[in-house]
Amino acid sequence: MTTTHTTGTREAWLDARLELLKAEKALTRQSDALVQQRQALPWVRIDKTYRFETDAGSASLADLFQGRSQLMVYHFMFGPDYKAGCPSCSSIADGIDGVAVHLANHDVTLMAVSRAPLEKLKAYQRRMGWRFPWASSYGSDFNFDFNIAFTEAQQREGSIEYNYEHGGHAMDEAQVPEPVVQFAATCGTDPATYTRDRPGLSTFVLEDGAVYHTYSTYARGVDGIWSMYQWLDRAPKGRNETGVWWKRHDEYATR
Repeated sequence: MTTTHTTGTREAWLDARLELLKAEKALTRQSDALVQQRQALPWVRIDKTYRFETDAGSASLADLFQGRSQLMVYHFMFGPDYKAGCPSCSSIADGIDGVAVHLANHDVTLMAVSRAPLEKLKAYQRRMGWRFPWASSYGSDFNFDFNIAFTEAQQREGSIEYNYEHGGHAMDEAQVPEPVVQFAATCGTDPATYTRDRPGLSTFVLEDGAVYHTYSTYARGVDGIWSMYQWLDRAPKGRNETGVWWKRHDEYATR
């Protein structure tokens, strides 16, 4: 079978590769500048009290730092009524353990927080074979205050604001997209219940006993920590997807 992709000599490939290298270097410089802009964001002091359930017992937001000065929270989609964690969040979480140990030795605690009760989270964690710290915010305003969880009333009113815009996400469309229906089913729930939780990343700093919120990103903003896609973006056919293809790692026929 003859390929339909452009082919050429090694010399032609090298010429094209050098042009691409210029673009890659420009993107790297732009990314470095973006990192500096992100770190220059003003910090917002958090005076509200939040309580979490962890393996070590009840904990405050400051306790989640585990003695370090920086905290990164992955908002894992696992609502109280889910039977299993979101497949997309699960594929992101597959990359956390290997990174978390390095961050822990660089003054950063990386952990997941979800609204489901702790025992439900621990059972799923055992199924997936993960070791990273995972806290339950069940009964807390934490997820709601950081615009990562929403109420039934907000859904009915159409007042959900996610990723810094009103009603701009596929999960908020009147006609629920098929992938959302599929994911809800794999979590043992319905689309409305499933979409009351969303994915995201929030970061915090602890200084002189005070906790500050420094950054949050949502939706496609978590692509950068979704290691699966970072590899695929460098594969010959890229993401090469027309719909949902990924599963939880224990659900593939071959591994």
